Formats: sequence, structure tokens, C-alpha cells
Amino acid sequence: MTRIDVHCHYLPEFYREALAANGHAQPDGIPFIPQWSENAALEAMDSLGVRKSYLSISSPGVHFGDDAAARDLARRVNEEGARLHRAHPDRFEFFASTPLPDIDAALAEIAYAFDELDAAGVVFETNFDGMYLGNEHFAPVYAELDRRSAVLFMHPTSPAGACTGAAEPLRYPRPMLEFLFDTTRTVTDLVLSGTLERYPNIRVIVPHAGAVLPMITARVDVIGAKMVGKTDPMRTALRRLHFDLAGMPVPEQLPALLSVADPEHIHYGSDFPFTPLPEIDINAKRLDAAEILQGGLLDKVMYENSVRLFS
Repeated sequence: MTRIDVHCHYLPEFYREALAANGHAQPDGIPFIPQWSENAALEAMDSLGVRKSYLSISSPGVHFGDDAAARDLARRVNEEGARLHRAHPDRFEFFASTPLPDIDAALAEIAYAFDELDAAGVVFETNFDGMYLGNEHFAPVYAELDRRSAVLFMHPTSPAGACTGAAEPLRYPRPMLEFLFDTTRTVTDLVLSGTLERYPNIRVIVPHAGAVLPMITARVDVIGAKMVGKTDPMRTALRRLHFDLAGMPVPEQLPALLSVADPEHIHYGSDFPFTPLPEIDINAKRLDAAEILQGGLLDKVMYENSVRLFS
């Protein structure tokens, strides 16, 4: 088995029920909640040659408007992630969910997840109630993650207002376009706000081959840099950030990403089960055959970079 998967999801039945009960039976505009089970995940890993998967809860996360309910749901999904890790310690790790934007509850859950459940990191949505991740509101949480030198896996979600139709630009499933642009917005906010500089020990994984970031690097470093008085802030940040290759990164995205990212900060991701297994298999084979990854880089992207990140 030659891959480590940093972008894959788990959907225990109680979480599926919570999604449906809170109006997310078609999360982010996709037709249905995909099926998932522990055995199906292991079988998918075996078929793809994945040695270890880092599981996370996908969009829309665990906070549906009620702070107390979000605390309870975060605890339940994290304890289930820990159970999966204990049952299959060589196959599953997990990123802990938090009840953000509730800061105090998030800090408590981070402590519990790391100290009691052995979480490998945390997962944040790209915005929480419309607050992007450079917002000063999140400073106490970043300070704690920085103290722990934690891995922060970022997952896209719908932009604010999209779920109600108040700000729906196009009537297509939001993972098609809006996820990429929301990722781009929140990383740009992290960079220009100085958040990444203030908390240098946090190791951030940006999904989907960096979304649109490689294509707008120069624009941010000209327009945005003038506003914040910095030189090349985006280009500098992109060399520091980590990226997964979930989605369809070849042939277009991967060369753009490699033009701005550190090749040793790029990781494999499947997006199982939100991406169907046959499509994941096609994407994996395209990556394996990509000329730009030959000469030793393929082994780094598929396995070695992730071993280094989590060691």
C-alpha cells in the first residue's frame, strides 16, 4: 500500500441523522448524503492502495445554529473517530471537529480531543457563520493550536447565505465551484490578516490542490499587499502551507500548484465517500501517471510527505 489519504470523511449513522434533522439532507446542494460504513471505508482503502486515512467530518460540520447541540455533536463524532482509530490503529487517524464559532466550547473540545482521544489534528470549515478564518474572533483557538503545533485541516463549505438562497450565485452543487472560491477567500484572509505569521507553529492543509490560489497569487501580492504593507505575502505563505490533491487536480491544477507550493508539502487525498469510488480510482491513476510527478516526486506526494507531516 503506497498512499496516505489526508482528505477523506466518515459519516456515522447518528451524524447522518443530525444532518437530515437540521435541513441538510442535500448538504451543500448535492443530491444526497453518501453512504459510508467502517467496512466500506477499509475496502475502498484496500482497492486504492491506501495504507492510512485521516478521517474528518465534511461540510457543513457540526454547528447548525444551536451551541449546545453543536457541543454534543462534536463530542460524539470525535469519540467515534477515536473508536475507529483504536479499532484500526494502523489504518485510521482522525481530525477532531469543534463547535466553532463557540470559542470556549471549541477550546474545551480541542483539549479533550488531543489529550484524551489522541486526535491527529483538527478540521475547520472555511467559514463559520460567514466569518472567514482570518477573523480575530478565532485568536484564542489559534493560540492553543499554535501551542500544540497542531495540524489544521481545512475543509470547504458553502459561502454565507448560500444555504438559504440569499447569496446563491449559480444553481449547481456548491462543491463544483463555491467550495473552491470559499477556500480561496479564507486562505487569502488568513494571509492578509497576518494570522499565519502570528501562529507559525500551526501546520495548515489546504484542500483541493489549493483551489484558485495558485492562479491569483500575483493579484493578491500586488493589490492585497498594498493594503497590508507586506511584500509577496501570498507567495510566501503558499510555500509554507500544505495542500491535498483531492478532486481532479490533473491536468490543469497540479502544474499551477507546483509553481507556487513546496513539493514536500503536497499530499494525496481521495474525498471518499463524497467522491464516488470509481471517480477516485480514475483520479488516482491519473496522478500516478502524471509526468510532472515522475522522478521521485510521486512517492513523496503519495506517502513520504504525509509521514513527515504527522511524525
